[in-house]
Amino acid sequence: MSYSVPDLRSYVSGTWAVERTMLDRSTGATGTFTGTAVFAPRFAPRSASSKEATDDGALLQSEHGTVRWGNHEGPATREYVWRPTSAAATMDVFFPDGRFFHRVSFSGDSSGLEAEHWCDPDDYRVSYTVLGPDQFRYVWAVRGPAKDLLLTSSLTRRS
Repeated sequence: MSYSVPDLRSYVSGTWAVERTMLDRSTGATGTFTGTAVFAPRFAPRSASSKEATDDGALLQSEHGTVRWGNHEGPATREYVWRPTSAAATMDVFFPDGRFFHRVSFSGDSSGLEAEHWCDPDDYRVSYTVLGPDQFRYVWAVRGPAKDLLLTSSLTRRS
């Protein structure tokens, strides 16, 4: 990594253009996703009975765009919750239902830029690359009995 990210929450906060290529390595089929990812504060209820919310430090990642896969073209969305850890350069990523997904670290230690997630029966492995103050990329390699995918996402900050 050639660009240092001491505070991951500050770095990813904001709006990003997303370009994703998708490859099914078993069939050769390809696709794309083009859209926007917004990383914004996620306000959590103060308590189960409270209607008031507080900024718990987490960011909600919301993606919206268009997916093209084979003959299909249509809208696509997804969300994740990024929660701060005790290290400013590291955040834990969760599915919207609260299940842990993986840890992201842009600490400068190359081993911290890779993570994995087991989703029975599939193995998901991700590699992050920080390209500069306004651009990063991540690549998911997904393998399982019915999957052999390579998903490459490039994010560029929108002003």
